[in-house]
Formats: sequence, C-alpha cells, structure tokens
Amino acid sequence: MWDERYSTSTYVYGTEPNRFLAENTQRLPKGKVLCLAEGEGRNAVHLARCGYQVTAVDASEVGRTKALKLAQKHNVSIDYQIADLASFDLGIDQWDGIVSVFCHLPPALRCSVHQRVTRALKPGGVLLLEAYTPNQIRLGTGGPKDESMMMTVALLEKELKPLHFRHLLELQRNVVEGTGHTGTGAVVQAIAVKE
Repeated sequence: MWDERYSTSTYVYGTEPNRFLAENTQRLPKGKVLCLAEGEGRNAVHLARCGYQVTAVDASEVGRTKALKLAQKHNVSIDYQIADLASFDLGIDQWDGIVSVFCHLPPALRCSVHQRVTRALKPGGVLLLEAYTPNQIRLGTGGPKDESMMMTVALLEKELKPLHFRHLLELQRNVVEGTGHTGTGAVVQAIAVKE
C-alpha cells in the first residue's frame, strides 16, 4: 500500500518537516534519534540537518529511496531501516529521542510499539509525537479512516506510562504537508521524557 502511495515523482507529504517537530526540535536531546514510520524522509532529514544521528524505520522501499535522495540533496546521511514495526527491535535505553509523526497503527500494535518506546528511550530521552484524534475522520483532511487507529490524550497517558509529559494537548490546527495532509486537522501532540 505505502509503496504504491509513494510511487510518484512528488513527495506525498512534502519535503518540509512536520511543523510540531520543527517548532520543538530543540527539546530533543542531541544524540541518537529514531523516527518511526518515516515514509519519504522529511522529518529524518530535518533532524540530520540539525545535527542529530538519525535512524528511520518504515516498511516502504519506495519511501526509503525517496528519503535517501532527499538526504543526499541536503548533504546529510540517515540510517534508514526497512522493517515492520510489529517485529522491529527498538532496543533498551538506546535512543536520546524518538519521533512519531502520524504513525497510525491498529490498537494492539500501537500499544506494543508504545510500550517498547518507553523501554527504548535512554533515561532523559524524549518522545515527540503528533497524531490525529478521532475528530479527524469528520474533517477528512488526511489520516486513516478507522477511528480505532487514532489517538487521544487519555490513550497516550495510558499507553506511554511511565513517561512524564512536558506537553500533552488535543487541538485543531492547519496541517499543510504535501497533498497527503492538507487542511484543518484534529491532532494530539505529546512531548514526554523518561526520567
């Protein structure tokens, strides 16, 4: 599905980083950052340009090819792993930061990934996440059509224990990211630290 979606000369979600990430990059400790469901590479390349050591993971070979092309254009390098998040080993106390931008998964897999994220962050490590809430379905400006794949403040508080939230908010904002996300979006944003 994603290989097919990305099989175009344009970048479906654009080449600029997610705005929430761009506005809060400095809140990620310098060092090793993992980008989940990275797609065409816009967020990973942004972080590499900011001096982070970036690993991206996604299941799309086409996305990887486009991401590496974007990295080359900006004279940075990223480590891009092709893997299924169901089986990808995030490690233990390994990452200074983990970025999850519109990484929508079926509930059981999402819960598993979130549990592994909490173990994979180093002490002092930070998770930065933005995702659509169930209200997004009626807006129709991007994201999955399945409400169970959406996220809320309450869900993140439950699934990301024992992280401590520095920012956790549901809001509507204008999302302009290529043709894939364009228009008013209902999102949840989180910045959480492993203490």
